[in-house]
Amino acid sequence: MSRPFRFGVVAAPQGPGGAWAARARRVADLGYSTLLAPDNLHLHAPLPALAAAAAAAPGLRVCPFVLAAPLRTARATAWEAHTMTALTDGRFDLGLGTGRPAARAEAEALGMPWGTATERLEQVRAAVAALRELDGETRTPVLMAASGPKALALAAEVADVVTLAARPTTSRTEVARMAGDLRARAGDRDPEIAMNLFVVGDEIPDQAIRWAGPGAAEALRDPDTLAVLRGTPEEMVAELERRRAELGVSYLAVSEPFAEALAPVVERISGR
Repeated sequence: MSRPFRFGVVAAPQGPGGAWAARARRVADLGYSTLLAPDNLHLHAPLPALAAAAAAAPGLRVCPFVLAAPLRTARATAWEAHTMTALTDGRFDLGLGTGRPAARAEAEALGMPWGTATERLEQVRAAVAALRELDGETRTPVLMAASGPKALALAAEVADVVTLAARPTTSRTEVARMAGDLRARAGDRDPEIAMNLFVVGDEIPDQAIRWAGPGAAEALRDPDTLAVLRGTPEEMVAELERRRAELGVSYLAVSEPFAEALAPVVERISGR
């Protein structure tokens, strides 16, 4: 299935409410469909922050990017997600994953068990099952971050959107393998495929290298990396069409500092 492109902005929820609301409205004004917020104990809790953002920017979708399953019980995740869907009039997507490595310390701080990789995947499955039970005829879209074979298999089974959680150092060939594996496992379910953009433009700021992690500097400067979108707006549009054709990617999440730079591309594609 060929889907239209859509774009989201990943923004750290922090600061006073008025400033956060203004950031949400700016994301909407730039033409983005979704505001995404990370799950991190050093920031505001994502779901209350996203509820405030949705109230400030009518029409904007909101999504945690992504909740670490071990930080909450499966039932609590489902309860809060279902509530968000109700309070936003259906403008909420549940972003869920097994948790980045740093989330282990956050689980300990919250008094929650981290568990094995298999146990964390089962927590994701249980949360989605509990959400479907609460939703009834309503259906909250589920976005799952996945990279390994087992996570991709679960995402193919339960997710509506799958973010290919590839590091910036991951080659285009390997990402294509991940996308192909996902599509083969999903069959007729045909989930939407999403990816992160770490940088938009020809310059690679030091901050982006820090975000991307160890060993990423050389990868971000590779002309063929999927973590960066370079060139003129026309060249960026052409590259996105290539990614859709080769990988099936139709949803891009960009870090907030690059939202302005990508906005002309969003306008060109959305205005078609």
